[in-house]
Amino acid sequence: MAETSKTVGESNSVLDIDETSMKTNSVDQASSLLLSLAFLIGLAVFMLGLLFFLRSMSSTQQVIILEPERIAGRGENAEGTERDFDPPSADEVEQLNEPAIEQTLQLVTEAISSISSTLDAMDTNVGNDSNGKGDSRPPGPEGEGDDIIPRFDRWELKFTARDRRSYAIQLEAFKIDIGAIGGGVATVDYVTSVANGPSKNSVAPKDEKARKRLKFISVSESVLLQYEKQILQAAGIPHAGRQILKFVPNDVEEQLAQAEAAYFLDKRSKDFRVTTIAKTVFECRPKGKGGGFEFVVIDQRYRVAGNGGK
Repeated sequence: MAETSKTVGESNSVLDIDETSMKTNSVDQASSLLLSLAFLIGLAVFMLGLLFFLRSMSSTQQVIILEPERIAGRGENAEGTERDFDPPSADEVEQLNEPAIEQTLQLVTEAISSISSTLDAMDTNVGNDSNGKGDSRPPGPEGEGDDIIPRFDRWELKFTARDRRSYAIQLEAFKIDIGAIGGGVATVDYVTSVANGPSKNSVAPKDEKARKRLKFISVSESVLLQYEKQILQAAGIPHAGRQILKFVPNDVEEQLAQAEAAYFLDKRSKDFRVTTIAKTVFECRPKGKGGGFEFVVIDQRYRVAGNGGK
């Protein structure tokens, strides 16, 4: 009986559970804490990456559909308050043919009877312009269109440069050429690659006109104008007595137009009307990421009502 009880006692000790092994020790606590921290850090990094991706997608500049600017201009016509007569059409020319003798006598009689009233109605304050009251359209190439200030007069490009080299780098970033016209020279001379390996080019005025590049005239004496003269001189282009121009490529012109419209929609109105803009000032600034430069609208002024504005 004694041996039996001893065996039972030994079997009970095998089935007993050591409660101290179930307790969490400091090593387990530390490892659990580190795993939790690693999980939270990974989750935070993932959320930040997702937020950055969404913001980069939303910050993509939306392309604004812009209608072509139809600018009215008087061409070579004299400035005035009215519009000159248009050339007669074929039907009108036919009506102007010499009438029959009976019609002529009748017209003479009517003309004599209306001379006195005609003289009273005439405007005696006749100017020296042979075209009467001239052409009321604004300066620019002759044509019909809206009362819009042309881009070459409406836009202003500002650059900040400490020397010719830094100015040339900004110009070349936008593929803007520096050129000269007039001064008794029959060609349009301009410099490409103004910063790296300036190259002289000469074309006929009609060929340059066909390229339809936007041109800005440098009129006021400034440090930048001196840099432009140095750029022309370095390329062997004479500039004395000539008009110095900046030639803007078509794609850069479209970028400027998009920036102008976006600024208008953000600051002025959700209904974009280019006819109301008097001046848009752009500034060339370094890009924050990736290098290079960009044009940023820093100011925009508007026309008063009755002068193209609404």
